[in-house]
Amino acid sequence: MAEKVVTRFAPSPTGFLHIGGARTALFNWLFARANGGEMRLRIEDTDRERSTEAAISAIIDGLKWLELDWDGETVFQFARAQRHREVAEFLLENDLAYRCYTTPDELAEMRDKARAEGRPPVYDGTWRDRDPADAPKDIAPAIRLKTPRDGETTIEDHVQGTVIFKNQDLDDFVLLRSDGTPTYMLSVVVDDHDMDISHIIRGDDHLTNAARQFQIYKAMDWRVPAFAHLPLIHGPDGAKLSKRHGALGIEAYRAMGYLPAALRNYLARLGWSHGDEEIIPTEQLIEWFGLEAIGRSPARLDFDKLESVNGVYLSDISDSELMQRLQSTLGEFEGGADLQEKITEDDWQRIEIALPVLKSRAKTLVDLMAQAKFIYLRRPLEFTSKARKTLTPDAVNLLQQISEKLQSLETWSLAELESLTKEFAEKSELKFGQVAQPLRAALTGGVDSPGIFDVLFILGKVESLGRIQDQLTD
Repeated sequence: MAEKVVTRFAPSPTGFLHIGGARTALFNWLFARANGGEMRLRIEDTDRERSTEAAISAIIDGLKWLELDWDGETVFQFARAQRHREVAEFLLENDLAYRCYTTPDELAEMRDKARAEGRPPVYDGTWRDRDPADAPKDIAPAIRLKTPRDGETTIEDHVQGTVIFKNQDLDDFVLLRSDGTPTYMLSVVVDDHDMDISHIIRGDDHLTNAARQFQIYKAMDWRVPAFAHLPLIHGPDGAKLSKRHGALGIEAYRAMGYLPAALRNYLARLGWSHGDEEIIPTEQLIEWFGLEAIGRSPARLDFDKLESVNGVYLSDISDSELMQRLQSTLGEFEGGADLQEKITEDDWQRIEIALPVLKSRAKTLVDLMAQAKFIYLRRPLEFTSKARKTLTPDAVNLLQQISEKLQSLETWSLAELESLTKEFAEKSELKFGQVAQPLRAALTGGVDSPGIFDVLFILGKVESLGRIQDQLTD
């Protein structure tokens, strides 16, 4: 019987959910779902000084927004500290670990000497075999693992391949600090074992940790999970991703107007591929996803490609879901809180009518709301300089004439508006643009908008005629 696949996403709540962490969560989620398994969530909050409730909330909110659900209750690592200490004590009692009385100053001197001699700056095992009778009475000891002194540790990684570490470079690392707090290295292994984690999928900055954690598994005679260490995400310039490259937190991508499904699609393609497929719905991602298709080279963040992918999803999303997402996230957009107060129920109804037109022109939700600006403008409109230049005396005279035609229109439909406007231009012996541009300026305050028939229809008869009339009475 095949082993049940159980993955985990284990962020440290010392900051928000960044884009690299989101991809790690996605890959764990996809692999678990692809194999009929489970993904667990563990908050590694052992760094009490840097862990914050705000960061925990942001991580959980980010995962929920990305629609990456996890199985079972969320595990908080700090709450399991007593279990971690029990494992350290077991190792100590079975001569698999030892008490170390080396002071911080002695440790620093030890490392400086090793560097000067060209050796790895690791703990030299001073207290590994010393007589306990030598222990100083005034120093609280740490507990260190007895790691192999010679030979090699081999990690068979699903992404990186066979990775070999010399055991002489793996020092007897600390399991319990002198104040009795467990280290990250110990806590992670105990939690992964107790949570029945079968596959550890994480960033390749943890690859050297795998060799050390392997020693704890062997000392405890526990099954070692499979490893898959993902290459990190780099910025567009190929350098390690940092704040100077732009948005890092998932909340920022939400505020920029990206759709969760689009971001999942884009993140999945950062380091994983399936032929030349670019647009891959989530159901298809689950069907196709496998660790063997993850590359070893760092992927580059490309906002142009992300916008392109998002544009595809935006054009395909249902109008009802799009409305829900617009209304629920508007307050997070730049200037969105003010818009929330400004936009009326009538405006929202017009925006909903306009969605089929707007979403075909937009790349993000923010872009879509900018495209919809002509809907929620208040009279009298403010005009761009180009729009103001369009409204010449001749143009205003033309608006007067077409306004009368529009006023008499009984059925305010796209077909009737198109027929009337084109007929007016033809009878006036004008090119269509000579009619459309003054209308566009009067109705939107600018020179760029959806098609003029769409603008007239979306605004409705009363609002359209009112905006035109404002220009006739200036």
